[in-house]
Amino acid sequence: MKRDTEIFDIIRRERERQMKGIELIASENFVSDEVLEAMGSVLTNKYAEGYPGKRYYGGCEVVDESERLAIERLKKLYGACWANVQPHSGAQANMAVFMACMQAGDKFLGLNLAHGGHLSHGSPVNFSGLMFKALEYNVKESDGRVDYEQLEQVARAERPRLIIAGASAYSREWDYERIRKVADEIDAIFMVDMAHPAGLIAAGLLKNPLRYAHIVTTTTHKTLRGPRGGAILMGKDFPNPWGKTTPKGEIKMMSALLDSAVFPGTQGGPLEHVIAAKAVAFGEALQDSFKTYQQQVQKNAAAMAKAFVEKGYKIISGGTDNHCMLVDLRTKFPDLTGKIAERALVEADITTNKNMVPFDSRSAFQTSGLRFGTPAITTRGMKEDMMPFIVELIDTVLREPDNKENIDSVRCEVNRTMKQYPLFAW
Repeated sequence: MKRDTEIFDIIRRERERQMKGIELIASENFVSDEVLEAMGSVLTNKYAEGYPGKRYYGGCEVVDESERLAIERLKKLYGACWANVQPHSGAQANMAVFMACMQAGDKFLGLNLAHGGHLSHGSPVNFSGLMFKALEYNVKESDGRVDYEQLEQVARAERPRLIIAGASAYSREWDYERIRKVADEIDAIFMVDMAHPAGLIAAGLLKNPLRYAHIVTTTTHKTLRGPRGGAILMGKDFPNPWGKTTPKGEIKMMSALLDSAVFPGTQGGPLEHVIAAKAVAFGEALQDSFKTYQQQVQKNAAAMAKAFVEKGYKIISGGTDNHCMLVDLRTKFPDLTGKIAERALVEADITTNKNMVPFDSRSAFQTSGLRFGTPAITTRGMKEDMMPFIVELIDTVLREPDNKENIDSVRCEVNRTMKQYPLFAW
């Protein structure tokens, strides 16, 4: 068979792009060679509808072992009593929870997308907003942190079936205890989408939501540094400070509902090659070196946020507790949109993404902000002493976003610098 030179040339060029640039998208990371190897394995050839030991196809004995190993490693990583590793993405995991816990038209409460929430937490163009009635809470304009008073007021007034904690652009720790308390008060299900800080949580650097939430969803990439995919977990009896626990029978019933919501409810055959890669990543996250890595992710984020502030930029909430930060460009460059800033930085081989900031004066297509994260550059070996240097390069570009000569100069400096931080072993 003739080699497909077109597509493999595209892959080669993407590999080169990743190697030569500074990757600052908060939801991106670089997986290990073993994760890549598992994703490209012969397991992609196997159809395995159903669950280990209960498949609709023959010949699944081997992939059953792989999926069971992924489940057990994930449960150990977070202290869970149950896990499903089949969701193809975090959004698919969220969809399965919605389908298992609510009827079409039911109300749920999540963080406003324009304030850092996620598309699958109630956007009107997403299944969550199309099939269910989305209610929202915001962050406070005064400090950029979640407005828990508003959350409680809306929850008590509207009595949603489900409350979601989690975000795609929020840099602070969550008060899970407080949200669980109001959920118990109104008999709501409390769900946490920990997709972004999952790696930091696994390393014990942020609170584990499985101690408080009925159900937790996550992606397996981002800070967890695995393949692209999702997962769903439940904690042991859902203990919380108010003494209320969930009976074993209810856990068993809910796990069966969630399994059914994933397959056959929202997905067909699982991606067993990706599940094997998830198992590899979970195994890596159980090693001591993973905690060291996550500590550095956190240190780098704090150092980067500090450097931005020292350059005159506004960080929403004033800093970060995790791996990411949201920069409001308006305080330093009132006329610069996130769209223009993103484009200029990409031309300089610095990858980030435009993002709305709370109470933004611009649309989601233009935005007044940029989102930055440190997982990928930390994977490449950068320490906190490099963060002011990176911010200086960003600032140099943003001061003159249409100056091609200036951008070319920064790109050369970026490429030269990244040669010192190897990425792939092959």
